[in-house]
Amino acid sequence: MAFATLPSQSIKIIENFLLLMVKIDTFDGAGFWKNAYAHQRGKLLKRVNVPEDQIVELVNKKYMELPAPLRYEIETSGITKKELM
Repeated sequence: MAFATLPSQSIKIIENFLLLMVKIDTFDGAGFWKNAYAHQRGKLLKRVNVPEDQIVELVNKKYMELPAPLRYEIETSGITKKELM
């Protein structure tokens, strides 16, 4: 049994495919963290909505010691290094 697709359906399929193929830009969190001062790290953590009391504790940790969900949020947040400097 063959299924026929209408032209409007073909366009929708192509649009959905293109949306999936868009590359997500990621922020180099580890590189930034290694070279940043504490106030710059704090600014980054504020941008990803970390509570103030947790920022104080996290700015002095190594990047890999941060919780994985937080590292993911930093890397996929769309923030640029220019915004943090």
